[in-house]
Amino acid sequence: MSPARLLLALCAWSVSMSQNQKPPVNWLAASVLLSTPIIALIAIPWYAMNHDFSTSAWVLMVVYLYMNGLGITAGYHRLWAHKAYDAHWSVQIVLMLWGTAAIQNSILNWASGHRVHHRFVDDVDKDPYSVNRGFWFSHIGWMLRDYPSGRLDYSNSPDLLKNKIVMFQHKYYLPLVLLMNIAVPMLVGYAIGDFWGGVLLVGLLRLVLSHHFTFFINSLAHMWGTRPYTDENTARDNFWLALLTYGEGYHNFHHIFQYDYRNGVKWWQFDPTKWLIFALSCVGLTSNLKRIPNFTIRKAQLLMQFKRAQEQLEQKQRLLPNVDIEALKQRIAQEYDAFVATMNEWGKLKEEWYNEKKEAVMQKWEDAAFKTRFNEIEYRLKMQSKRMQLLMQQMVQPIPA
Repeated sequence: MSPARLLLALCAWSVSMSQNQKPPVNWLAASVLLSTPIIALIAIPWYAMNHDFSTSAWVLMVVYLYMNGLGITAGYHRLWAHKAYDAHWSVQIVLMLWGTAAIQNSILNWASGHRVHHRFVDDVDKDPYSVNRGFWFSHIGWMLRDYPSGRLDYSNSPDLLKNKIVMFQHKYYLPLVLLMNIAVPMLVGYAIGDFWGGVLLVGLLRLVLSHHFTFFINSLAHMWGTRPYTDENTARDNFWLALLTYGEGYHNFHHIFQYDYRNGVKWWQFDPTKWLIFALSCVGLTSNLKRIPNFTIRKAQLLMQFKRAQEQLEQKQRLLPNVDIEALKQRIAQEYDAFVATMNEWGKLKEEWYNEKKEAVMQKWEDAAFKTRFNEIEYRLKMQSKRMQLLMQQMVQPIPA
């Protein structure tokens, strides 16, 4: 082999080795995330069998668990990462402390990384916790090594760099973590007369549950559930996950409408984070709660229904080529024509409203005339969505030969 070919082979081998080499282990994160569940699995059953935990310790564990969860969902996520609402400084301090207790990095690091996730969702190279790299990676693996996709870049967070509470926590993160995860559980245990109950349940078990309940949002919420609003990404809506994630389980809605302060947009959907934010707004502690217009939400739902209906029709044609499904095709075509007409009417009405507003002729929506017309169009979309649901149920049923 000539020297030139040998040099080229060595270069190719070097590049191949560098590409296959795993990123370095993040020893601090790995130590916390892997050791805490192991210690909990050993220490808590042993103590329960040889001693006992008080009822107060169990109750306070659940209370502190919820405080941590809401610190992440209402604070880290919806307030700081997405700016879905504004909060009084006192609320910010409380949410900052609750979120710190969850040990999921500082607000600045967490929110900056989450904004990257939304920008590059599902991209295996740029999304910090892309589910397309597997359940383990998206759930916890992405934190165990210093992957290039997880490198910090604060260029997307100038607002957070100016926030004094965020920067205070970032600067003093370690002492605040020790305060909220060691001092507080010990004080709780001492106060209720069950010191080890405070340490093991309020401190250790609460932390492990808090970690993995939240991590489900990055993993299972991108794998298990329905996609009623968009299929452009892997995010799913899942009621059962909402129960464990303080309302974050309605993830399909969140990924298409990330600036809405609600994840469970319907009034009956379990979203304690939404309820907390709204309740605080009633007493003036939160404000500027962002809501996506119902019309826009209906539009997204209907577009997905049309897409699913078309897919089901194509599937029926492949499976039952001799069955006449022209009637169903015509009904879907009629519904789609009605949808397009409604969209056109809404566009014209919106333009008319803007023109009236620009000319300063309108007073309080022209005595509610514009609002009434908008509501009529929204109601038509609602009824059309129900008709499409019935039509899709009919398509699922076998067609007689």
